[in-house]
Amino acid sequence: MAKKAKKQQAQSGGTPATVALTAAGTAFTVHAYEHDPAHPSYGEEAAEAMGVSPDRVFKTLVADVDGKLTVAVVPVAGQLDLKALAAAVGGKRAAMADPALAERTTGYVRGGISPLGQRKKLPTVIDASAGSHATICVSAGRRGLEVELSPADLAALTGAVLAPVGRV
Repeated sequence: MAKKAKKQQAQSGGTPATVALTAAGTAFTVHAYEHDPAHPSYGEEAAEAMGVSPDRVFKTLVADVDGKLTVAVVPVAGQLDLKALAAAVGGKRAAMADPALAERTTGYVRGGISPLGQRKKLPTVIDASAGSHATICVSAGRRGLEVELSPADLAALTGAVLAPVGRV
């Protein structure tokens, strides 16, 4: 199946994230925009470019919780609460992961890390605020490309738990 997915990805010009969504039969919408390397925030740039409220656009962050890489999906308008993330996965201490390690482990570049289609499946926590929206946007696997889907579908596909891990 992996070979088929890679072949489909190559033919469709998709990313591992969009290939995973398609393979799962999940409803989603792709939003592409011209990425500006000078913009100070990948997430805020996405929200502005798509004309979507920043509380509906979520960034994917990789943290180290007690020596285990963990994914946090939080609104771009806020920050990750590392203590809350650790608690959400039963850990004691969390710190942001080394960016190079996050890129190698997920298979994506910083600013384009998607919670979907990662090279290695990592424990994932989605901020509880996602549940108040019919759909949210997350990176589709590269800068300038977002996918919009329901928070429930995102949680199901990533095996995520919802917990209050974001703060304003």
